[in-house]
Order: sequence, then structure tokens, then C-alpha cells
Amino acid sequence: GRENVDSRHSRGRGGETTRFHTVNVAQPVRFSRKCPTGWHHYEGTASCYRVYLNGENYWDAVQTCQRVNGSLATFTADQELRFILAQEWDLEEETFVSEDQHRFWVGYQYVITRRNHSLQGHWEVAYKGSSEVFLPPDPSFAATPEKENVLCAQLQYFRLPNLRHRGLHSWNPENCYEKSSFLCKRSQTCVDIKDNIVDEGYYFTPKGNDPCLSCTCHNGEPEMCVAALCERPQGCQQYRKDPKECCKFTCLDP
Repeated sequence: GRENVDSRHSRGRGGETTRFHTVNVAQPVRFSRKCPTGWHHYEGTASCYRVYLNGENYWDAVQTCQRVNGSLATFTADQELRFILAQEWDLEEETFVSEDQHRFWVGYQYVITRRNHSLQGHWEVAYKGSSEVFLPPDPSFAATPEKENVLCAQLQYFRLPNLRHRGLHSWNPENCYEKSSFLCKRSQTCVDIKDNIVDEGYYFTPKGNDPCLSCTCHNGEPEMCVAALCERPQGCQQYRKDPKECCKFTCLDP
């Protein structure tokens, strides 16, 4: 926006002069945050991700993710998985694996279809969603599970920086009733100028430099935005605009 009145002249019909006074011109807004606090945003899928450290079995983890409008994470491309592996998750409370490794439940299950000298089966997405989801590679079993015909997926990666940034990871089919950390995934959301989460279809002022912008939240993005243009405060030569309130000024004159 402009701090002072900008007077511009142009020739109208009949040679008459038209004067425009413009104050606080609305500018395009870019979100500085598209996820709730504690979540990591990935632009490639317009999604948010969060690791929960309170160890839960697979089915309880599913319910926890659903309560925050998400699901156990599945991945649509190798780039998305690399984004997950590169994140600095808050893992200091982790107690389920050794210090240099980390595992968490993700949204796949391994269905055993035949038991013989080597188990046969296939991976499935636990909860049907995008048809673009890729499936993990076939696992190798260290020990044959005794009774379970459905195993749940844990994604394991190395926490050591030199290994983590190389993207080293593995997929492990485990007993679904074991307790583990888990990774939730949800769609990006709208966040207003005061850090509040905005529901789909509601009006809000996006985070940015223009508190006079009013938009509609649609698929986590501001759309159909309308800006209010403010007149500068009367009788005040120097002033400061409030960054959070529309058309609110502080006069700086002596």
C-alpha cells in the first residue's frame, strides 16, 4: 500500500482533467502459513503433516487423525515422501525405537493372501482415497507372523542427518496392535491475519500486509477477495497504519 496520498492526472473526455486519490492500495496476498500450528506444509500436494508421539495402536491412530480432519498419511509421489523424510520432526520424547531410527504408522496395510514357505500378499491403502497413491515395495519378513492376515505399515527412517538427507528408509509390516508414533495428513487450510483457522466457505482476512482484505476460504486458499480502501486520517500529516486492523491509524504528529 501507499503511505501517502498519490495524486495522478489523466485526460478525460473533452480535455478535462481527472484526479485520482489512492490510499492503501490492496496488493496480492501470499500466505505465510497454510497449516495449523505444529503441522508442516508441502506445496506439492497442498497438504499438512504432523507426527504424533503419543504411542497408539494402528486403529487408535486412525481415529486420532480423523479427529483433526485428516487421515494416516499416504503418498502420491516420491517427492512427497522425500519431503517427509527431510523434515525436522519434534522427536525428543520418542521412546519406541533406538535413538538413530524412527518409525511411525502410515496409511497402508499388507494383506496376506497365502501362507507357505514364504508369505504372499499385497499392499493396500487402508482407507480408499486418491487413485494416485503409490504403494510400498514388497516387504521381506524377518519372522513369519503367526495368526494375523492383515499387517499395518510402519515407515522407518534414520534420524542421523547424513543418512536422513540421503532419503534412506524402509517399509515394515507390523502387528496393528503394537504401539507406535504415527503420521497424520490433512488438507491445507485457511489461516487468518490473527492466526485463527478458517473453515471452508467462510469470509476471512488472510495473513499478509493488508488488513482490509476480505476473502472466501476455498480449498485452503483465499478467493473472491474484496479490498476496502481507506482515507488517511484527517488533520494528521504523519501516521502509522495498524497492521492487524483495517482503517485504523496512529497519528505521529507532535
